[in-house]
Amino acid sequence: MKIGPRFFLSLKDSPQPAILPHAMRIESEIKLDFKDVLIRPKRSTLTSRKKVDLKRAYTFRHSGHTFEGIPIIASNMDSVGTLAMAKSLSTFDALVALHKYYKVEDLAEFFTKNPETLPYTFISTGITDDDYAKLKEALGREELQNIIGICIDVANGYTEAFVDFVCKARDTFPNTTIIAGNVVTGEMVEELILSGADIVKAGIGPGSVCTTRKMTGVGYPQLSAIIECADAAHGLGGHLIGDGGCAIPGDLSKAFGAGADFVMLGGMLAGHEQCEGEIVESNGQKQMVFYGMSSDTAMKKYVGEVADYRASEGRTVSVPYRGDACDTFREILGGLRSSCTYVGARNLKELPKRTTFIRVTQQLNEVFVNS
Repeated sequence: MKIGPRFFLSLKDSPQPAILPHAMRIESEIKLDFKDVLIRPKRSTLTSRKKVDLKRAYTFRHSGHTFEGIPIIASNMDSVGTLAMAKSLSTFDALVALHKYYKVEDLAEFFTKNPETLPYTFISTGITDDDYAKLKEALGREELQNIIGICIDVANGYTEAFVDFVCKARDTFPNTTIIAGNVVTGEMVEELILSGADIVKAGIGPGSVCTTRKMTGVGYPQLSAIIECADAAHGLGGHLIGDGGCAIPGDLSKAFGAGADFVMLGGMLAGHEQCEGEIVESNGQKQMVFYGMSSDTAMKKYVGEVADYRASEGRTVSVPYRGDACDTFREILGGLRSSCTYVGARNLKELPKRTTFIRVTQQLNEVFVNS
């Protein structure tokens, strides 16, 4: 049975225009970001952080496949979503969405030597005809048969072409787990799940090297996006990724507390050995380049130039070299366990049920940050 793009069909079939020229409106309800809240502590019977279980078990709506592990995903940015990162994070039973620029032959060669990483690795794709052909080639390779799924990734998940591609991917790969994004509103989460996505990625503009909000004025505060999108996803038996906006371990706790099933990290995993980037020295300090996938740097690297009809929507920065990503990942997991003990959650699944957010004007005392 083919799954159609219900939202766009309803717009086409509507007897009246869905959006009128004078339909500008202002939503006055307050929307919140991670910096706007703290988690209220609650009584707990836990005696140690060691007793907190951070693994989750999910069965996906369309593919029927299951996942059990740490629901944190390294972003499919080319300086984070690497094969080396996949090899390292799989030792934690955590996930990586590989960037889409790997050649199929390179993927096949890697997974022949490291098949144990397959159940924790997504391969990524865009939505062009060439992307579709490459995706079919990749999923047709015997070496990739046990990969967890695919990540259909675009900056703007509100286009008809994107929804059509999700439908096409579901029809072509009925037993494959599909991530689709990015969006930030409940109705589009529902549309993508009904069109074949198992997991929807929420986040427009919150990333550390994303300038979409600056360049377009479009976006949505990430905490509210997660709350609203998770509600929509769970109502249809789907799952949600909170993608972007996490700068410190406590932000992951807020994302999970808000209802995210998975959290995707970019900047927090940048600058590590597994990022496969060039290490340079500046003023006696080792640094690595980190950039958004819509930045000048990325577009010039992969398509040769920034097209004359568009603008860059990403930054290029140098970040301190931080060594092994496993050390940073352990610190992140330690923060999550501690969050759970503060609210009495014995496992990550209980965290949303035990979370009460309180609005704040300041969450950190930064008097010594620059000293």
